[in-house]
Amino acid sequence: MGTLNYGAEQAVKKCLRVEPGESVVLITDRDGADVADALEHVLHEQHAKVRKFVMEDFGPRPEDGSQPLAFPAVIGEALREATASIYAAGGKRGELKTFRSPMLQAVESNPRLRHAHMINITRCVMEMGMSTDYDVIQSLSAKVYDIAHKARSIHVTSPAGTDFTVKLNAKWRWIVSDGRITPEQWKNLPDGEVFTCAETASGRAVIDGCLGDYFSELGTCETFPVTIDFEDGVVTSLTCPARPELEKELNQYIRQDANANRVGEFAIGTNVGLREIIGNLLQDEKFPGVHIALGHGYPEKTGSPWASDGHLDVVMRKVTVEVDGQTIMRDGAFLI
Repeated sequence: MGTLNYGAEQAVKKCLRVEPGESVVLITDRDGADVADALEHVLHEQHAKVRKFVMEDFGPRPEDGSQPLAFPAVIGEALREATASIYAAGGKRGELKTFRSPMLQAVESNPRLRHAHMINITRCVMEMGMSTDYDVIQSLSAKVYDIAHKARSIHVTSPAGTDFTVKLNAKWRWIVSDGRITPEQWKNLPDGEVFTCAETASGRAVIDGCLGDYFSELGTCETFPVTIDFEDGVVTSLTCPARPELEKELNQYIRQDANANRVGEFAIGTNVGLREIIGNLLQDEKFPGVHIALGHGYPEKTGSPWASDGHLDVVMRKVTVEVDGQTIMRDGAFLI
């Protein structure tokens, strides 16, 4: 395990590669003050010009999502003028639609901007996932991409009961997310994944790792696994016998629009410095293995033709992955 400051140095110097004199926007919240302070310290060491925004300064952020915070115009204006930006804050209910999606639209509208997206970042994640050797992550991610981007079919199984097949579209892009942030592609940090959008998928996913969006606050779900069945890319059943209320809420989430119940993102985690799932999606989705997302499949990145206001990541443990018949991972360990 590394340190908070070392993780901040990795983010600022290795991933964003901030140069002296650059204009940097740092968006944070009160819960993430320690992480934001470390990032701000390193940014000042790099002699960057920092504009820092604390989300609670713009209004309340109720836990129940009854009044999700709207994205302020002043932050959008700052992003238009910046060359680098960091979102290091939690994700409250409803804010994906009202705050984070508009923020990312502002990010993508600035052709000069390099953006690090660190949703639900914590000191622990900075000391673990952000303190990994990113040279190793980049090398492995390149190998996974070389195999996966030519594939037409990927089969995923696990001891927990996962058994599904993803069909892939040759015209849709695979994205290598290995920590190197450019104006062309913002990245989640910590990093380490190779992903695309599934054209279709059929089978069963047993989610015994963790859940995404605001459900990440529940921690690891090994003791309350969620079983998702899907056919032709659409969810046919989602159950969680150990937590009926969670099952109900998840089913409501994937019905928020016409595409929220589709299997969207398909990703292979490549951050081999991680040793355990901790119940924080930002890091856990990079854990060596597989995660999928129901809803938005990043059409702006992958070229898939549909979108959604929902994006529910779900992480599985100890998966075996066969890419067009070639086994590249067995029980969570890479074979390449």
